[in-house]
Amino acid sequence: MRAFRLSSPGKAEVDDIPVPEPGPGQVRLAVAAAGVCHSDLHVIHDGAGDQWAMPFTLGHEICGVVDETGDGVSGLEPGSQVVVHAPVGCGRCARCHAGRTNYCDRRRTLPAAGIGLGVDGGMAEYVVIDARAAVGAPGLDPRLAATLTDAGLTSYHALTSVQGLEQGALIVVIGIGGLGHLALQMARALYDARVVAVDTRPEPLALAEKLGAAAVARDGTEASAAVRQLSSGWGADAVLDFAGVAATTAFSPDLLRTAGTLVLVGTGGGSYQITKTGNLPQGLRVSVPFWGSRTELEEVVALAGRGVLHTETTASPLDEAADVMERVHHGEVLGRAVLLP
Repeated sequence: MRAFRLSSPGKAEVDDIPVPEPGPGQVRLAVAAAGVCHSDLHVIHDGAGDQWAMPFTLGHEICGVVDETGDGVSGLEPGSQVVVHAPVGCGRCARCHAGRTNYCDRRRTLPAAGIGLGVDGGMAEYVVIDARAAVGAPGLDPRLAATLTDAGLTSYHALTSVQGLEQGALIVVIGIGGLGHLALQMARALYDARVVAVDTRPEPLALAEKLGAAAVARDGTEASAAVRQLSSGWGADAVLDFAGVAATTAFSPDLLRTAGTLVLVGTGGGSYQITKTGNLPQGLRVSVPFWGSRTELEEVVALAGRGVLHTETTASPLDEAADVMERVHHGEVLGRAVLLP
C-alpha cells in the first residue's frame, strides 16, 4: 500500500509498504481521509519527530471504514465509518482509563505522542489502531470527519476548558486557519458568542465574516478597537490564540477583561511574561491545552452531526502529500488540507 512516511530527520515521502494486520484488540481501517496539520510540519522540519523511532507513517487526523477486526473486538462491524482518537497514552493511569490519553501521567516518557506522531498513522491506504480509539461517525463527509479529530477536538477542548463562559460571551479567536475557523463556529454554536476574528490574511478574514464573526481584525490594534467597541470598554472574556507567535502573544493579554482567560494553542514560539504586577489583568487565567479526550471527540462528532460545523477543506490525492505540506507551510491553504488515499 501507499503511505506518506517520515523516513529520516527532515525527510518525508510516499512509499510502498505492506498492508498492516490487526492484532488482538485492534482494527484495520481503510482510510477515507487524513487531515494535514501544522504539527506534521513541526515533526518533519523542526525536529519534533527526531525523538521517535523512524520510519513511521504520518497522519493523526483520520476518518476510515472498518476493514478487518482482530481477536476480541466487538461493536465495530466491517463497513462502519469511524474517526480516530489519536493521542497515545500508557493505558494504565487513571487518566488513560477515563479516555484522557491526551493528559496521560506518563506522557513525557512515552515512545510516541499519538497515532501518526511516532507510530504509524493515517496518511496511508490502511491503518491499524486499538479498537478503543475508534469513535463512530456514520453519515459524515469523511473530509469533515477527519478534521474533527484534531482541528475540531483541540478547538473544542480549548474552548470548553475556559471556566465561566456565559451565553453571549465575547471571545477573540486569533488565527483563522484549520483550528480557528472551527473554534469560531463552536463558540457561536455553544455560547452564542460574539467573536472577534484576527488574522493577517484577507482570505481567512473573509471566511470568518462568512461564518458569522462579529468583527474581524488584521492586527492587535484593530482587535483592541473591536473588543473595546463590543464590550463597552471592559475587554474580552477569553482569547484563544491559535497562532502563538511573538506578535500575537505580545498583544493578546491586553484584549482581556478582569479575570479573563488566555488560551495558548498555537506553537509559533511566542511567550508571556507572567508577573504579579504589571499590565496583566487581575484574575487572569492562562491555559495551555493539548488535544482532547475521547469523550470530547464523541461530543464534537455529535455537534457535527447536528450540521452546525463546516470545515473549509482542500482535498488532494495521497501521492501529492509532499506538495500539500509545502502549500500548508507557506500558508496557501484556506482552512484544512485533506489527503484522500
